[in-house]
Amino acid sequence: MQPINSDKAPAAVGPYSHGVRTGNLFYSSGQVPLTLEGKIVSDDVAEQAKQVLDNIGAVLETAGLGYSNIVKTTIFIADMNDFAVINEVYAKYFTGKLPARSCVEVSRLPLDAKVEIEIVASFE
Repeated sequence: MQPINSDKAPAAVGPYSHGVRTGNLFYSSGQVPLTLEGKIVSDDVAEQAKQVLDNIGAVLETAGLGYSNIVKTTIFIADMNDFAVINEVYAKYFTGKLPARSCVEVSRLPLDAKVEIEIVASFE
């Protein structure tokens, strides 16, 4: 297992890595909408979704991957009523072959974020 951390993504808010490589797979920790300074980007769910996906992009880049390498995403949202807005932002990051995806509403996210996303990517 090879831990991967990016200096272009906000620091982890606990004792974990941004992601890990094991074999040909990369697993990310959940990313919340933090800026590099460690602040929630905005209260707006669209801006939060964009920040989360940008953070994922930074971690992927450090791992030598891109969005096209993602095979599975899991989206956690605080309010299912935000699904359409998050989906609209998400669609700007994924074109062509789309990864598998799950989306679940949760009662609360770290730092009271509105969205958190984790991914699995392949080095193949």
